[in-house]
Amino acid sequence: MDINEIREQRIAKLEALKAKNVSAYPAETASHITVAKALEGFEEGKKVTLCGRVTANRGHGKVNFMDLRDVTGRIQLYVKRDIIGEEKAAIFEQLDIADILSVSGELFKTHTGELTLKVQDFTVLAKALRPLPEKWHGLKDVELRYRQRYLDLLSNEEVKKVFLMRAKIIQAIRGFLDARGFLEVETPMMHDIAGGAAGRPFKTFHNEYSMDLFLRIAPELYLKRLLVGGLDRVYEINRSFRNEGVSTRHNPEFTMLEVYQAYAGYEDMVTLTQDLICHVAKTVTGKEELPYQGKVIDLKTPWNRQSFAGLVKEKFGIEPQDEPAVMLHKLQSKGLAKDKDRLSRSQINKIVEDALEEDLQVNPTFITDYFTSLCPLAKVKKDNPLISERFELYAGGMEIANAYSELNDPLEQRRRFEEEVANADPGEKKCVDEDYLLALEHGMPPAGGLGIGIDRLVMLLCDQPSIRDVILFPLLRAQEEQGA
Repeated sequence: MDINEIREQRIAKLEALKAKNVSAYPAETASHITVAKALEGFEEGKKVTLCGRVTANRGHGKVNFMDLRDVTGRIQLYVKRDIIGEEKAAIFEQLDIADILSVSGELFKTHTGELTLKVQDFTVLAKALRPLPEKWHGLKDVELRYRQRYLDLLSNEEVKKVFLMRAKIIQAIRGFLDARGFLEVETPMMHDIAGGAAGRPFKTFHNEYSMDLFLRIAPELYLKRLLVGGLDRVYEINRSFRNEGVSTRHNPEFTMLEVYQAYAGYEDMVTLTQDLICHVAKTVTGKEELPYQGKVIDLKTPWNRQSFAGLVKEKFGIEPQDEPAVMLHKLQSKGLAKDKDRLSRSQINKIVEDALEEDLQVNPTFITDYFTSLCPLAKVKKDNPLISERFELYAGGMEIANAYSELNDPLEQRRRFEEEVANADPGEKKCVDEDYLLALEHGMPPAGGLGIGIDRLVMLLCDQPSIRDVILFPLLRAQEEQGA
């Protein structure tokens, strides 16, 4: 039987319910408890009301055994026509797997010991016109799983666990920061200039103000304005957007944690990062050793450190004083860059990072000593102005976090912004953020800033290979028209 025939049969049952003056989509739901609560506090003969979706139906004459699921678990239902009565029995005949019900009755154990609800009454809350995918065996088509995530959640318990875990991870992050005096804030998602990080923005237009706007690449410059305003410890769990490539680690819309602490520096951010991630891991998994794609990640501190400057000198002969053209030539000699007149420093940085990433350890590793030329918002080291006080954290072979001692010298920041504009790629719209510089001129305290990719952290803690597996609705290509 194809899906259209199934749907027609279910619509016929819906019409039969209407003929009996039964609303298949009532506005109210009776007071109820979760399945988990019913099972956890199980008492023989206790009367409870539960709500959930029917996921199985096993008929035995005038008795049916059904499975009812909610977000917390599954319970068996025992439905006997003699108990529910003729009127309800007639309604029961119009039910299907996937229908959503409210059921009331008494808890008992079957002779096999299964905890069960003896149904005495039920109410239809939503009649499903389509069946569950593949008779509850789960979706196999990966593209369909992402495109119809609601079916993926219904049919794959492991998928549901990932997103429940994601919620717990974010909750643990908030709890950790709140307990340390950080204030959660919200900053604009639409910016009048594209700034705060390297990346190609999404562009939109505001009709009333007749102005171009950009979806934020990062909230950094607004959060640091709050440091100027006297909010010494702030964080934002933010949605950011980059109009760039898609991969197992990149989605155009993604979630970041950004944290800023006044009177601190990047060494303080090292400590904060270790403490935060270890706290979250222990809170949601109870472990310091995590399985990830066939390997084991050891979170015991202190974490390893490697020098970016040392690595690129050893592998490519690149040194911090090299001009972009020199860096390009050295990369080309290693077959890591295509012939081109010039590459921006950010592009060179990405080529180097990609080349290094495969060699990075599985365990958390701080990559330090980034070239100042690649860090326009970071302070330089006292003993070497060519090197910045910045780190990136890698774990499981991917970048998880980025942090530095924030540059708070407004004149030096202006010089770096102007240099960025002068060196921008042709066609790349770069401009100096005058409003941010105005804020800096009023005095920003020394500070440490930290960004953590929430999606990648969830990948790590939930042992997921792709960022699409930890985002409920990842961006996908538009489906082709039927018959095209």
